[in-house]
Amino acid sequence: MSLTDRYLRPGTLQLGAPPPLSVYVHLPWCLKKCPYCDFNSHEWRQPEAADAPAPGRLPPLVAEGAGAMPEQRYLDALRADLEASLPMVWGRSVHSVFIGGGTPSLFSPESIGRLISDLRQLLPMQPGCEITMEANPGTFEKDRFRAYRAAGVTRLSIGVQSFDDAKLQALGRVHDREQALAAVQEAAASFDTFNLDLMYALPGQTIDELAQDLRTALSFSPPHLSLYHLTIEPNTAFANNPPEVPDDDTGSDMLDLVADMTGQAGLQRYEVSAYARPGHRCAHNLNYWQFGDYLGIGAGAHGKLSFPHRVVRQVRWREPAAYMREALAGKAVSNEHEVTRKALPFEFMLNTLRLRDGIEAALFAERTGLPPSAVAQGLQEAQDKGLLKIVEAPMGRVWRPTARGFDFLSNLQEIFL
Repeated sequence: MSLTDRYLRPGTLQLGAPPPLSVYVHLPWCLKKCPYCDFNSHEWRQPEAADAPAPGRLPPLVAEGAGAMPEQRYLDALRADLEASLPMVWGRSVHSVFIGGGTPSLFSPESIGRLISDLRQLLPMQPGCEITMEANPGTFEKDRFRAYRAAGVTRLSIGVQSFDDAKLQALGRVHDREQALAAVQEAAASFDTFNLDLMYALPGQTIDELAQDLRTALSFSPPHLSLYHLTIEPNTAFANNPPEVPDDDTGSDMLDLVADMTGQAGLQRYEVSAYARPGHRCAHNLNYWQFGDYLGIGAGAHGKLSFPHRVVRQVRWREPAAYMREALAGKAVSNEHEVTRKALPFEFMLNTLRLRDGIEAALFAERTGLPPSAVAQGLQEAQDKGLLKIVEAPMGRVWRPTARGFDFLSNLQEIFL
């Protein structure tokens, strides 16, 4: 069936102009699978590779030669995937790129430069297009982050998680405190904007220990912080052998501490887990939360694309070897489906209600193709429960979580399920 028959045929939805388009690129390999991680990440090891890299040096598994990661073949597959996807996004420009993993910083700066060059050759990018790459302090070498900047990365997101060696060990991280400090220091020197990923409610963590982690992070004056409560996800090592973590009351006190310390440091909480200085909000994640479109390429990558009469979700082959084989044959997509009318309201609200400032009501019809009546009952119930308010703003009517709704976001989102 042709593209026109599959995606452009008439349908019951009437969507507005296409939303902003982002690109997500998944690089699936990592040094070691963390026990809390449920992402599509795959350990890459040489028989002689050590369990952890020596301080200041990259592990042998990323060296050139026999047994090295198949960087060039994977980049070939990504380009083939992108080329096959072009008819889906023809004529649309890209406003952000996110290179995630896995551990993308296992790839050499030269490989990241080739990837960005391929993206620029095949897709029109808007001026000032944000290009974010995730990096792990365990892959840090002096001047490596500067080389990523020279390759075209504009924003680095560093997975520190903690600056406490005992907590890093409990989380199964391959880096230590000193590597984390060195990585953040170089990121601050190399990038105009960068993000630090931290976690709280860690195994055995006290409020005082969290405060020390925050003080260390804030000492670098980061433009952006992402702070995540550790959750025990199914099908992870922690799910099979749960660690002892702080109780819910302590976790709530920890979140209060996070809000207080970040606010005093001049960071604004604009999303459930995101804090930023003015002008440094993550454009790529904002597009997700505003129910924008994103083309996902790479092993296991997910994507969402809008057409005049439907919204389509795609998934790529999950296992890296299968992905490379299928992508190079022009068949990177393992499955896709059209989002049903019934599912669209929940998918929209699931994302947009994460934003503290709320969302313009007009965006609902524009990005789902549905009338506001599709969520009218849920909006009324959310207001009656004190979880949401509807306010008049200069840009029009806004649906905004209340302070209570933000604290009990899952309850608010479930109303629209």
